[in-house]
Parts: sequence; structure tokens; C-alpha cells
Amino acid sequence: MEGTRPIRCAWCGDDPLYQAYHDQEWGVPLHDDRALFELLTLEGAQAGLSWITVLRKRENYRQAFAGFDPAAVECFTEADQAALLANPGIVRNRLKIASTIDNARAFLEVQAEFGSFDAWLWRFVVNQPINNNLRSLADAQASTPLSDQLSKALKKRGFRFVGTTICYAFMQAAGMVNDHTIDCFRHQEVVALSSRPL
Repeated sequence: MEGTRPIRCAWCGDDPLYQAYHDQEWGVPLHDDRALFELLTLEGAQAGLSWITVLRKRENYRQAFAGFDPAAVECFTEADQAALLANPGIVRNRLKIASTIDNARAFLEVQAEFGSFDAWLWRFVVNQPINNNLRSLADAQASTPLSDQLSKALKKRGFRFVGTTICYAFMQAAGMVNDHTIDCFRHQEVVALSSRPL
């Protein structure tokens, strides 16, 4: 701590929304299927944009995509897609919108096969988060061999907008890896969360 101001990862800057996301969510091991579907959707929507842009649209996304219930999203019609394309509260990209519906179908298939998406996903880190000890943002990676594997596995199952960089950002956000820098006040807190039995 620096006085009363906590030291945070440099990427979240001074934006209160960004800081709240960093302090409360980023890097925390996530096991709720609906929340994982939301995160995967938002990370895909972020492609080519800044994360804060998508974060500011998050509530609009929740309303537009049925609270990220994959069973509901799977049933979206052409009319629903047209309405989404006209919705200024989300990223109005035809391919990203269509991919979310396709991803909902693929997500449900994984759930049916493995009992939950969570059960399938966390096998990639052997059900235990990877704690990286980054000294600075310069040490952070945009992708890893593990995110390559996840990307390939998701694509094989019919997911779209799941390139390796998107997958690594998803893994960071979902707490599969802890990439808080070691000077950040959340680093050790997330390490403590990661050491709990899953």
C-alpha cells in the first residue's frame, strides 16, 4: 500500500469501473457456468477493442443476451440477431453476434458431455490455478502454449472468436492464471484464493 492508495496492476489506471473489475473479479477462480459463458462472450466481443469499452457495455450485454443463459441464447432467431445489430448498447458486429449464438450451442454440448463447462475447462490447468509472479506488465504474455491448446480445443468443438490471445485473456480473467503483478495488492489475495480446494 502507498499511503491509503493500494498499488494495482498498471493496466487498470484510474478508471473506477476498471479498478472495481480489477479489485473484485480479475484473476479470481471462476466456476459458475453462466458467468464463464458471459466472460467468454465478452472476451470475444473485445477483439480489436479495448477491454474498458466492453466493460462499459456489460450490463447492456446482459440484457441483450438473456442474462447469458446459453439455453436462451441458442434459440435466438434471425429477428433477434437483427435487433441486436440495431442495439447501440453492445458491439454491433454481425460476426460477433452470430458467433455468440453458435458458441451457446457449443457450450451446451460441452455441458451435456461433461456435466458442466467448468468441469471441462478447468482440466486444462489440472483444476488448479497457475500463479505467475510477474514483476511488471512487461513480463506478461499475450498467449501461451496452454492458451494455444484451449483455443484449438474450443475451435474443434465449434466455438468462434476464441483465438489464442482471446483465450489467454479469458484464462486470466477467469482465474485460471494469476497475472496480477507481484507489487499489486491483489496478487497475494488471489494466490490465497487459488490455494483453496476447488
